[in-house]
Amino acid sequence: MTSSRLLIIFALAFIAQSCSDQSNQRNSYVLTTGSTGGTFYPVGVALSTLVTSAESADFSITAISSAGSMENIKLLRDDQAQFALVLSIFAAWAWDGIGPIKNPQPHIRSISAMWPNVEHFVISSDLVSTGTLTDLNNVNGGRYVLGMRNSGAEHTGIYILESLKINYLEKFSLAYMGYGASAGALQDGNIVGMNVPAGAPVTAITQAYAQLGEEMTVLDFSEQELEAVNQRFPLWSSYEMPPGTYPYQEKTIKTASSPNVLIVREDVSEEVVYNLTKLLWDNLATLQEIHSATKEMVLQRALTGVTVPLHPGALRYYTEQGLTIPSHLIE
Repeated sequence: MTSSRLLIIFALAFIAQSCSDQSNQRNSYVLTTGSTGGTFYPVGVALSTLVTSAESADFSITAISSAGSMENIKLLRDDQAQFALVLSIFAAWAWDGIGPIKNPQPHIRSISAMWPNVEHFVISSDLVSTGTLTDLNNVNGGRYVLGMRNSGAEHTGIYILESLKINYLEKFSLAYMGYGASAGALQDGNIVGMNVPAGAPVTAITQAYAQLGEEMTVLDFSEQELEAVNQRFPLWSSYEMPPGTYPYQEKTIKTASSPNVLIVREDVSEEVVYNLTKLLWDNLATLQEIHSATKEMVLQRALTGVTVPLHPGALRYYTEQGLTIPSHLIE
């Protein structure tokens, strides 16, 4: 993270502290995010700080780190968190009670699509033959990290590999780590690859590239692989990372992305969700200064990839903005 972004975060934190007497009287909510080496956490902290420092807000939000989407769904279910950042496919799974989420979660509602969640399937370059996900078959028993146990990275990684008929249980010796630890293990030679879905550029990939350069490869998605992944849930789109997205990256990486979404418990008041939605979009430029992944967020795509009905507060905001609301997002 650049010094200018850190200055913005510290400035916002100072403003939030100066408003502490007022915030103590506010209703407090928890926003659960992801691991500290990904994108959910820094953006979640920035969003919570924006809310807390806003004089117009009569509520505050605390961002916490977590194992990611799967844990976040559970935290919302148990009312240990009221807001969450999750991968779009997890929202779909949770609403219907399918995939790794066995029971429907009727208490969740959507607020907005956020930035694209970019797939980073990484392997040691000496295992690369085609440069696409097919090369994961070359792991041949090496230690590979799909994510932390029960994390969004693990479950979406499994979903993608199963869609491509890659037998990860046979091909991989699975290890379970967060993004930062995975990057360190790859640098040390303790693993041969890692799965890091996150908004680009993601810190863990930047760190690994800085140390390994051409010794590591982020695999491309072929058109056929992208089509196979989208057979059941058409949420992924092709995504290109131009040279220079990461240190020593000289070629365009042609991967895939799906939306991240901000969701909320249905019992949070309409006024709170309306004000949060407004704060999010009114202060987008500030978020974009803090993390470049959010530079791809635009109001016109706020509902792209959103599968769960909107919370009434978010629905009111988007209606005021003149957005066309798909019927499946209106209860």
